[in-house]
Amino acid sequence: MSTARSTGAQASEPHAADSHDLIRVHGARENNLKDVSIEIPKRRLTVFTGVSGSGKSSLVFDTVAAESQRLINETYSAFVQGFMPSVARPDVDVLDGLTTAIIVDQQRMGADPRSTVGTATDTNAMLRILFSRLGLPHIGSAKAFSFNVASISGAGAVTVERAGKTVKEARSFSVTGGMCPRCEGRGSVSDIDLSQLYDDSKSLSEGAITVPGFTGDGWMTRIYAGSGFLDPDKPIRDYSERELRDFLHREPTKVKVNGINLTYEGLIPKVQKSMLAKDREAMQPHVRAFVDRAVTFTACPDCGGTRLTAAARSSKIGGISIADACAMQISDLAQWVRGLDEPSVAPLLAALRQTLDSFVEIGLGYLSLERPAGTLSGGEAQRVKMIRHLGSSLTDVTYVFDEPSTGLHPHDIQRMNGLLLQLRDKGNTVLVVEHKPEVIAIADHVVDLGPGAGSAGGTVCYEGPLAGLRAAGTVTGRHLDDRAAVKSTVRPPTGKLPIRGATAHNLRGVDVDIPLGVLVVVTGVAGSGKSSLVHGSVPPGEDVVSVDQSPIRGSRRSNPATYTGLLEPIRKAFAKANGVKPALFSPNSEGACPTCNGAGVVYTDLAMMAGVATTCEDCEGRRFDASVLEYHFGGKDISEVLAMPVTEAEAFFAAGEARTPAAHRILTRLADVGLGYVSLGQPLTTLSGGERQRLKLATHMGDKGGIYVLDEPTTGLHLADVEQLLGLLDRLVDSGKSVIVVEHHQAVMAHADWIIDLGPGAGHDGGRIVFEGTPAALVAARSTLTAQHLASYVGA
Repeated sequence: MSTARSTGAQASEPHAADSHDLIRVHGARENNLKDVSIEIPKRRLTVFTGVSGSGKSSLVFDTVAAESQRLINETYSAFVQGFMPSVARPDVDVLDGLTTAIIVDQQRMGADPRSTVGTATDTNAMLRILFSRLGLPHIGSAKAFSFNVASISGAGAVTVERAGKTVKEARSFSVTGGMCPRCEGRGSVSDIDLSQLYDDSKSLSEGAITVPGFTGDGWMTRIYAGSGFLDPDKPIRDYSERELRDFLHREPTKVKVNGINLTYEGLIPKVQKSMLAKDREAMQPHVRAFVDRAVTFTACPDCGGTRLTAAARSSKIGGISIADACAMQISDLAQWVRGLDEPSVAPLLAALRQTLDSFVEIGLGYLSLERPAGTLSGGEAQRVKMIRHLGSSLTDVTYVFDEPSTGLHPHDIQRMNGLLLQLRDKGNTVLVVEHKPEVIAIADHVVDLGPGAGSAGGTVCYEGPLAGLRAAGTVTGRHLDDRAAVKSTVRPPTGKLPIRGATAHNLRGVDVDIPLGVLVVVTGVAGSGKSSLVHGSVPPGEDVVSVDQSPIRGSRRSNPATYTGLLEPIRKAFAKANGVKPALFSPNSEGACPTCNGAGVVYTDLAMMAGVATTCEDCEGRRFDASVLEYHFGGKDISEVLAMPVTEAEAFFAAGEARTPAAHRILTRLADVGLGYVSLGQPLTTLSGGERQRLKLATHMGDKGGIYVLDEPTTGLHLADVEQLLGLLDRLVDSGKSVIVVEHHQAVMAHADWIIDLGPGAGHDGGRIVFEGTPAALVAARSTLTAQHLASYVGA
């Protein structure tokens, strides 16, 4: 009886464990947050919105997710923590009710040339085991199908102790790998134009070598001149056959130059190791320009670009080799795997089917497993990372997404919304940083930050259900129902850019004339061939300025002033006004504070514990030596200028004694792209994704070009900022430029003078032009998926 009574009592009162259904944040001050205190409901979908730079990422990623990951890292032993990146505790008073955070961000996947969609998602690993079990003829273990494992063999004598005696035995070993020996598993080989490496009419002492880093009297050139293998005063065209071979191809050899032991190596292997082994996107601009000029990459003739040995390609299942499987569109590969019925590998087939079906479900069925990971857009990379989590058995974890709608057509956003709700319904907390109204609409809880950006943001303007956001009067609430109208009159083109027979990736011999002198929007579902058409077919040249989605690189020492080249005219102006060297006015050069080396903070490494960053006591975070701050220009020292926001600096350098036209031009472009609130010295590492994209756009606006190619410039932009972007695009066109935009945002489509719509589907179901004409004609026709969504957007 007593048991029955206690059970009844428990049923009427909630269990203490069920009371922890909120993530409580109190006093968050990370970056621009101003003592933010909020409560986030668990096992619900919460969307964080607000203008770009309002503090969304600072709250979600740098506070909630960062602390969760730091606490998980602390559960490991001190030994293991020593190998992990140490993370400092976020600047927050209370963080309560956290669960394990899984971050699915838009960081590009590793751009290593060996990394593909298949290797990044472990799908290749499962395929390799499948072929090693079922492939005929049988050629070996799973390693025999891996393009990252080389075939090696060896033999020799080993000494072993046996029964108190030392015995020598002959041993041999061999590993059968799948790496093509010609291209070493890269799929392409490089052919180098020797005329771009050196000027054969000159001698070494006259600067014959024209490779970046080898010119002048640098160490590289001195090694060649002083090696003893070559005559430094003889023109290269007069070299004997042996001298030319030593100059271009000699194996690494120890030499002594000016009494110093150094390694001499032929010019071609030197260039291959120092430049061609790197990813092209990671190179400095001048090195990338040299590589583009001097090197042509062609598919490896031995493996046909498959990266695999002939043996790996010869083993087949039902007439399909592993190379064929990786080249298939994933939706087709899923169908092929579904047709395999082999009880001996049933669990493997089930796991492989689930992974491939996840690709299709998430809208990436148009990719192939052989696609290099570095070529995926930010949105595609984020969705590839999601695949790992879709089939996960974990529940009660916190999934954190950074604008998952990036790169998605309105048609694809509906599918993405379904996946976010699916993760929530499994009992997870889903936190989404997002601007698109379609994603905000599915939120259980909305947090709107603002009211402005940078120092004008960092506070919670609204927190609650979506219905209340519209009535809240915040910037987001006012713009949530904004709808751009289709242009009644469009600008006439001034010419055309003909593209004929475009076949890059999935394009099917596309012929199209892109109008010039107007705003052209290229659109279509994700994977329909937009980027292939624009980036693959618009001929690159001096007249074309291309602003793609590749991330801008920069350390915590980089800032908008250094990235845009703004610091150069400012330093020269300070130097001229004070009669000293420009190098004094750089925190990365002679003017740096000696205590913190110009970083502004002193980092204390505490081994396995999180390092501590403290503001430098000598320069008080200003980064400059005290003597440098005595020099003034326009009444301000250099640290005060770098602390200015763009709008204030624009007025400062516009007139009066501080008038500097070169600096003012760059500042005007920064203000034009909506970065007026960013301070000149703010580290690039603290800028949001949208801010970095616009910083890149501002930098390229100064380039001399007649055709601007922009890849999804609305990425990371708030609804209110899109209007400003449209005004900027109009100004570019009105100044005589041609603007070609790859875009999914309906406001940009409605504002275009001409639309080119690709489709009708993705992958091999796309690659064709399904419409070209004015936005009004597209809405009237309603013949494509884009037309239907644009028509409903403008209320037609």
